Amino acid sequence: MVPLSRLLAAALYIGLAAIGHLFWEAGQLPLYTLWQTSTAREIVTALIHCTGGDILITTVTLAVAAALARLFRWRAFGWRMLFTAIMLGAAYTVFSEWLNVDIRRSWSYTAAMPVFPYLGTGLTPLLQWLVVPGLAFAIIAHRDRRAHRPLRRCEGPPSP
Repeated sequence: MVPLSRLLAAALYIGLAAIGHLFWEAGQLPLYTLWQTSTAREIVTALIHCTGGDILITTVTLAVAAALARLFRWRAFGWRMLFTAIMLGAAYTVFSEWLNVDIRRSWSYTAAMPVFPYLGTGLTPLLQWLVVPGLAFAIIAHRDRRAHRPLRRCEGPPSP
């Protein structure tokens, strides 16, 4: 059975990542043609849809990374688990951007979107999957370190 502290850490990670993805998605909207060609309602719908997808990807990549951490006896929320979750998210992003931009043509970039040569993947979607999970994991790790820091004794006179 998974300890409650790890479940809470996972829930906090997903929640922090959800907030990060929402802000990131909103910030990169002007780099997609949707920003120029769609109504406000369509843009908000796309923002909600994309953030929901990001939350799903975050959850799945965390679950896979956690399963691998357990299998290989890595520390929960350690650097190996972090690296695995980030690489899975980045790999899925490259695939998804290729599929939706080049094959399905579900969305497209504006000329302002920096694109990786050969891959054709936009820079900001890929950076999103490096920065947002990395920050969420950093917050979890900081919280974990603070929770397990030994308390120092006060050097003053004893309490009555």
